[in-house]
Amino acid sequence: MEGIQEMEKVGSISIFEEASKLGHEQVVYCHDEATGLKAIIGIHNTVLGPALGGTRFWNYATEEEAAIDVLRLSRGMTYKAAISGLNLGGGKAVIIGDPAKLKNEAFLRRFGKFVNSLNGKYITAEDMNMKTSDMQYIGMETKHVTGLPVEMGGSGDPSPVTAYGVYMGMKASAKKGFGSDSLEGKKISVQGVGQVGMYLVEHLVKEGAKVFITDINEERLVKVSANTGATVVGMDEIYDLDVDIYAPCAMGATLNDATLNRIKAPVITGAANNQLANERIHGQMLLDKGITYAPDFVVNAGGIINISSELAGAYNKDLAYAWTEKIYDTTLNILNKAEAENIPAQDAAMKLAEKRIEDVGRVKLSI
Repeated sequence: MEGIQEMEKVGSISIFEEASKLGHEQVVYCHDEATGLKAIIGIHNTVLGPALGGTRFWNYATEEEAAIDVLRLSRGMTYKAAISGLNLGGGKAVIIGDPAKLKNEAFLRRFGKFVNSLNGKYITAEDMNMKTSDMQYIGMETKHVTGLPVEMGGSGDPSPVTAYGVYMGMKASAKKGFGSDSLEGKKISVQGVGQVGMYLVEHLVKEGAKVFITDINEERLVKVSANTGATVVGMDEIYDLDVDIYAPCAMGATLNDATLNRIKAPVITGAANNQLANERIHGQMLLDKGITYAPDFVVNAGGIINISSELAGAYNKDLAYAWTEKIYDTTLNILNKAEAENIPAQDAAMKLAEKRIEDVGRVKLSI
């Protein structure tokens, strides 16, 4: 039996209550028995434009975990688009299950039909465990998809652009934290060397940084280390290294009560989404510890900038990189605002994003 249902109670949380608390417009559950598809689409805010956000394919431990992830990720996309000056809203999709076992043409096309049923309110793209070729299958059933292969006129893999934006944000953070944006000689730990983390390491090594890496994927660790000279460390060891910069580039919530009492780095800048386990508590904790923290949705916006260029018409790589380079100035402005107002950087960034949404919302209402 297949179908879509909205705002359902899952596990010990009420999805309706959580979605309402975070300000979501819509949460859509997608199920198709024939293909085994189980997905959730979160549409957070469409004031600035249609909700754009990638589809994450992950073998979640519970459906509750998947629901919480899609709510947090879609909200982050709203802030990411707003702070980057894009005329897009925030959305995200998660597919529940093992991609190695489930992913095939029929499965992806069925998901594309669910995306299409939203009539453009949500536009999908690639995220964790999804590729440009997967977007091609989804695109057979809906035009509301971006991040298509280059040979189809799309922007291709957004990871290099995302990594470049994180690199720009890290240099701005270094400027604020150390007085210089040079990363030469800096000791930097990178947690997660997937596509984005791998490209980030390449930038750091090229500038002369001493890089330490860890990842759940041992084969990938060996490959990245061999290609860049980065030093491999243990998954738990990464938190105790005496480094200048910690770069979380894997799953979210790695900045929490336990890790923040172990991390020695005075600067934290990384690609992972939702790095703070609790925005209020751990944002303040970073401030109290004097750590220079670049909010994730600010520095990892290169991906959405890249695919938004594709949506605008013919993809322009140079324009995408030029826009992404502005992340340096945006990050520095936010860090300066946070310092001037003595508030967590996360709060400063959210204030700026929310103001843009409010201002543009008033303009639209007046038309």
